[in-house]
Amino acid sequence: MATPNYPTWRKTSRSNGQGGECIEIGSAPGWVGIRDTKNRDGGTLVVDRAVFGAFLAAVKRH
Repeated sequence: MATPNYPTWRKTSRSNGQGGECIEIGSAPGWVGIRDTKNRDGGTLVVDRAVFGAFLAAVKRH
């Protein structure tokens, strides 16, 4: 599977802005990409948008 092109990356709102452990989320039609801000070229975790939505819902419940 080819990695989707993500036009815009957003950093988590929980980021402290001081170079800590941060992730960025990129959105493409049908897909969500997750990458580490300290190593943006280190790879992207690509998941189906519905799966990512279910993950977020589960996190919010706990």
